[in-house]
Amino acid sequence: MKITVIGCGRWGSFIGWYLDHIGQNVSFYGPADSPHMQAYLTTRTNGLVTLNDSIGLETELEKALEAELIVISVPSQSLRGLLHEIQDSGINISRKTFILCMKGIEIETGKRLSEVFEEILGDKINLAVWLGPGHVQEFLKGVPNCMVIDSKSVALKEHLIESFKGDLIRFYYGTDLIGNEIGAAAKNVIGIAAGVLDGIGRSSLKGALMSRGCREVARLIEACGGKGISAYGLCHLGDYEATVFSQFSHNRAFGEMYAKGETFPSLAEGYYTAKAIHNLAKAKGVELPICEAVYAMLYEKADIADCLNGLFERSLKQEF
Repeated sequence: MKITVIGCGRWGSFIGWYLDHIGQNVSFYGPADSPHMQAYLTTRTNGLVTLNDSIGLETELEKALEAELIVISVPSQSLRGLLHEIQDSGINISRKTFILCMKGIEIETGKRLSEVFEEILGDKINLAVWLGPGHVQEFLKGVPNCMVIDSKSVALKEHLIESFKGDLIRFYYGTDLIGNEIGAAAKNVIGIAAGVLDGIGRSSLKGALMSRGCREVARLIEACGGKGISAYGLCHLGDYEATVFSQFSHNRAFGEMYAKGETFPSLAEGYYTAKAIHNLAKAKGVELPICEAVYAMLYEKADIADCLNGLFERSLKQEF
């Protein structure tokens, strides 16, 4: 099976590296002027992931789409534009399989990424999502983790998990596409909140953050038609260690630096997801105190102490 990975940032690079590691036929696609692609074309490394010679490099989208399976790992707000490029490429993709290895919700529409895919390319194409915890730095050291592959198609899930299983990842069959996508996206917002707590010296509140964060995300999942229990699975709670505590978490680091008045140099997907979830929660009539506090800090420049005090001053209620 020939596989193309579109998106050679930190996570996409690992996905391609892993697929090559387990013996798959892998190529990366990126525009020739992409800094990530330029690094690979000249040195075959981005400073974190080094590509074996067995991994191909492609700068023409039409050739990249000749693969049987297309893995997409790009910033969530860039997905729609990429899908239009694929649509306009003239390549027949009706019999291909696509996997979204990315986490987020589209800001303008409030749609999950699989919904954006189906809106543009249709719902007849094989589509799955690959989500869950883990950091590139740890995987490259041989530290294993557990992840989820989910799809509307049971047969596709079974095929992909059987094809992709290996010594570094134990896969589970997803049973709630809605819940897994929303939970995976929302954990990045919780990660920013955790970083803010680190930045103001309130790290001991992370336990409460995790517990109450799961509870409010479960409400949002249910309001969107998913299963609330999914918030407690690998795609949300299961990803908290990697997002809420890890030194490698971009979202946690972003939140910490924001609280200290410093600028974080890399992409923190939770920044965009905070706005998307704010819009989605309003549309669904769901109360999300923690996510709303993060949105208020980032987009309304609300005072961090005021936001934290506001969470503590909310009306008293039963835990469950």
